[in-house]
Amino acid sequence: MCTMKKVYLDNAATTQIREEVVDRMAGVMKNVYGNPSSTHAFGRSAKTLIEQARKTVAGILNVAASEIIFTSGGTEADNLILNSAVRDLAVKRIITSKIEHHAVLYTLDKLHEVHGVELQYVNLDACGNVELDHLESLLDASEEKTLVSLMHVNNEVGNLLDIKKAGEICRSKNALFHSDTVQSVGHYKMDFSEIPVDFTAVSAHKFHGPKGVGFAYIRKNSGLQPLIFGGEQERGFRAGTEAVHNIVGLEEALKLAYKDLDEEKKYITSLKRHFKDLLQKEIPGVKFNGECGDFARSTYTLLNVCLPMTPEKSLMLLFQLDLHGIACSKGSACQSGSDKGSHVLSAFLPEEDLKKPSLRFSFSRYNTKEEVDYVVRVLKEFMEK
Repeated sequence: MCTMKKVYLDNAATTQIREEVVDRMAGVMKNVYGNPSSTHAFGRSAKTLIEQARKTVAGILNVAASEIIFTSGGTEADNLILNSAVRDLAVKRIITSKIEHHAVLYTLDKLHEVHGVELQYVNLDACGNVELDHLESLLDASEEKTLVSLMHVNNEVGNLLDIKKAGEICRSKNALFHSDTVQSVGHYKMDFSEIPVDFTAVSAHKFHGPKGVGFAYIRKNSGLQPLIFGGEQERGFRAGTEAVHNIVGLEEALKLAYKDLDEEKKYITSLKRHFKDLLQKEIPGVKFNGECGDFARSTYTLLNVCLPMTPEKSLMLLFQLDLHGIACSKGSACQSGSDKGSHVLSAFLPEEDLKKPSLRFSFSRYNTKEEVDYVVRVLKEFMEK
């Protein structure tokens, strides 16, 4: 019987805030409390912190500071970009995939319902990869003003999109390109001066920053317009008094993520490799969904595991893991309160595998090899009961 521990392997849902980030935010909350829109010294101090954070983020991504718009997170950034593209840029057709985050898919459904936007879905291969040849043929099939929305790293199975190639295809066909980069910024080196992407969405809590803050990258002279009105904050893109402590927390977390990136990537990759090898050794018949088992074609931060278990037994699986102090995810966290199966897995897995339980385990700098060993022991014991 396994002695209970506390193991957090749901880092694709959210991450533990780094202690340095908490300290920086606490200092700002205590000492820099002026309204950034005020012209007195208190306000100017707050405004200076925001603009410094903007410059830091822009420098890391190699873009202009004016192209970074702070938001409440990735969902708001996606909504801002997609809604404004239809309302203000005369986009009539949007091409996406069936495995996007619901922040994108639900927004597109509403745009179709309200504005009659034509939605098209690019084909996926047997592993859930976007077929870029099909994207090209869809773009060739119509001269309607088109936006393409494809995520860089899939949040459930970790598949990597060739974002540069996708962007090059869009640019060659005069289509706008939006990518949800929530699972990749902070985990991969991203140079948006080299990647032909027009819009991206980012969220701080995915790279050990605070919840409630993120940003949209909006390429200059795009023509995008605000959705929230009431003031001139964020260059007019997002009215409302800025949460200075959150923005500074985002800045600090992103700086630290890229300062330690190579070392942390190597360490987290070793945890993922150990977990995969141990699962294959201890649980015969285990499968890895999408490309997550291929270290060259998926993110190093997660494994989506299909377990050889009956549907009846699987009903107690997450409950048993939780009893043993293990946090993981059945699908994306934004779906965890729903009885629906994963829309991502349903898009490409065979029916036989959809009947088996699949779990997403996602890793961070705070996880250990000992935790991985414990999780596999708990899984094995439960399956052998």
